Amino acid sequence: MTGPNVPGQPAPRSSSSTSTREGREGSGGPRRVRPSWHPAGLRSPARLRQLGVLVLLGLLAAVVTGPTGNSDHPLRAAWDSIADPRIVLFLVIAVVVWLVVALGGQLRTLAVRWATPVREPVGAAYGRRGGPIALNLALLAVAIIAPMLFSTAAQQWMVDGVGIYALLALGLNVVVGYAGLLDLGYIAFFAIGAYTTAYFTSQTAMPWHAPFTLNPFFVFPIALLLAALAGVVLGAPTLRLRGDYLAIVTLGFGEIIHLVANNADGVTNGARGAFGVPHLSIHLLGIDYTWGIDPLPYYYLLLAIIVIVMIAFGRLERSRIGRSWAAIREDEIAAEATGVATLQLKLLAFAIGASVSGFAGVLFASKQFFNPQSFSLQASFFIVAVVIFGGMGSRLGVVVGAVVLQGLAFYLRDLVAPADRYIYFGAVIVTMMIFRPQGLVPSRRRRREIELSEAGVGAADALGAAPTGARP
Repeated sequence: MTGPNVPGQPAPRSSSSTSTREGREGSGGPRRVRPSWHPAGLRSPARLRQLGVLVLLGLLAAVVTGPTGNSDHPLRAAWDSIADPRIVLFLVIAVVVWLVVALGGQLRTLAVRWATPVREPVGAAYGRRGGPIALNLALLAVAIIAPMLFSTAAQQWMVDGVGIYALLALGLNVVVGYAGLLDLGYIAFFAIGAYTTAYFTSQTAMPWHAPFTLNPFFVFPIALLLAALAGVVLGAPTLRLRGDYLAIVTLGFGEIIHLVANNADGVTNGARGAFGVPHLSIHLLGIDYTWGIDPLPYYYLLLAIIVIVMIAFGRLERSRIGRSWAAIREDEIAAEATGVATLQLKLLAFAIGASVSGFAGVLFASKQFFNPQSFSLQASFFIVAVVIFGGMGSRLGVVVGAVVLQGLAFYLRDLVAPADRYIYFGAVIVTMMIFRPQGLVPSRRRRREIELSEAGVGAADALGAAPTGARP
């Protein structure tokens, strides 16, 4: 027996109340929330403000990268930049960036869905025993074959731009990525290695030279030791500083080396640079070979050195010293409280990073002519950008970062003035920091820290694990 007056039974809804509620929902009921990709969502005030800001940034980029003005007509250059047809390209880029920002979640979901069929088997193969070794061997095979597919000019850039800067980034990665120390004057050790090569290998390259000459191969250990000694001399009185203060001191050291090289005419030949440094050569056990102007021998020599450095730094990262550097990077006070010799280990990081830079200086000096402008402040900043862009703490990441950024520089050389290239580099890096702050190929520890931070867990410890009591 059912009815409205029976205890324990819910009162039936009348057809009139049901129809009234349906009518209310159909007319003035709860409003449906439209997704961000809906046209009405794109026309929202917040999205339109974003579009306006990006359009203004596009106009600003067109003016900044346009022709240079003069004192007689200060605004003429700005007007010529806006009236130039290339303004359409900047406006199109602004709209595309706006759409990517507005549809970021949907695009990310779509990209993950498309990449899953490829990513899952690759991840499974990488997780098997010997998977990382097979991947590294495949990448090495690509690096060996790559220069054969490009022109001589591209091969030249693969040595001077990509190879040299990849080696420099590997050395700076020890300082910045492993130990967490910001070094803005790293290019100074590169200059020390180059001028050491000129001093010991030629009687005519500089006014000040050694009373004897050496084969550039014998200068490698000398430059390595001198650069490491310079790193210790710089680091011993300054590594008690932290953060911005340390960055300012290293920046000053880099500028001092640059100014000395530029103004000491009687020692370094000043702004004219060093001429006549001999090429690398081997004269041993019947082998008589000289590296000439062909870039391929230099490329393969650089590739072999980079592989050796990556293997050595991989072993170093997994050692007790590497774990101590990670502890210093995460929390120096806590590391010192647990017995880590922080000052000595920071000095070791500085010395190792500087020695790699000096080693690269020997290769650079024996390859081509150089002058103090080769060791400018912009070059030092660019190496830091390569490390951050590729992935701090990741050996493969910094090499990939050098390939991408220097490859971009190679393809922009005929389209963009040299003074404007850093604007494009800055835009690429800012975009990277917004959408992928861990870098192109992050280290496992760094990726874990970013994922935990984005999930709201908080900072990760030195091993990349969640703090005690944090939610999984």
